[in-house]
Amino acid sequence: MTLQQLKYIITVAEKGTISEAAKELFISQPSLTNAIKELEKEMGIKIFHRTNRGITITNDGDEFLAYARQVIEQANLLEEKYLNRTDHSTRFSVSCQHYSFAVNAFVDVIREFGGNKYDYTLRETQTYEIIEDVQRLISEIGILYTSSKNEEIIMKLLKKNDLVFEELLVAKPHVFINSNHPLAGRETLSLKDLEDYPYLSFEQGEYNSFYFSEEILSTLDRNKNIKVRDRATLFNLVVGLNGYTVSSGIISKELNGAHIIAKPLMVEEYIRIGVITKKNMVLSRYGKAYMKALRIHTSKF
Repeated sequence: MTLQQLKYIITVAEKGTISEAAKELFISQPSLTNAIKELEKEMGIKIFHRTNRGITITNDGDEFLAYARQVIEQANLLEEKYLNRTDHSTRFSVSCQHYSFAVNAFVDVIREFGGNKYDYTLRETQTYEIIEDVQRLISEIGILYTSSKNEEIIMKLLKKNDLVFEELLVAKPHVFINSNHPLAGRETLSLKDLEDYPYLSFEQGEYNSFYFSEEILSTLDRNKNIKVRDRATLFNLVVGLNGYTVSSGIISKELNGAHIIAKPLMVEEYIRIGVITKKNMVLSRYGKAYMKALRIHTSKF
């Protein structure tokens, strides 16, 4: 196995076809095809399925590509240090629940490394997909929470998928509401105070069990329920309908607007937010920088 072979399969995965990858790499299609076949034979896996329409990546290929990108990243570091090459395209991906501090930390990483070429991905997505993304190494880092209700199940699932959880902070539950909400003048809020207002939560697709809910107390019976997929929609409904959602209380006025405020919720519960990573996986320089930025942003709360 050579670095050149790893660069070949990464390029094929990015381009989607052997022909386009061959043009990018300035080699013939037969040469590229043979190099990939030799690598697949040596590793004993199938990386790509080949069709008339192009290629698709197998499950084994997904994981292999993630490791390949890490190897190439380490090689790039050596070239930058000893050959003064800085023209590499950097890649970094995070999957997370809907937390503003996760976005702020992501911005810090891009500002720190920047460069002329980069390919960063921030996926605010469903809880099960976060676990799946990190397990398959689609994302280097995942961010999610546990509470007394879901912690046992989530931890078993992480262990099953060879993932580890590192705590960032433990927060008391808060309610996000509109600054003009009828309850905005209260110092604290109870569930009874909120029972006449629409409850907003993030939809979890086919994994809609309360174990994967992004909000604590999701099993409570509420008269008015609205599920959404993205943070902007949720906050628009908070403002437009005097709705509310339950979260950590960590909020960014720059990202969420000045009209969203947080009020402590009077319940005996906690929100433990943490980072999940692949067990024994060494973080890239971007992953390390992201972890540092996360700790800076969450240390304020």
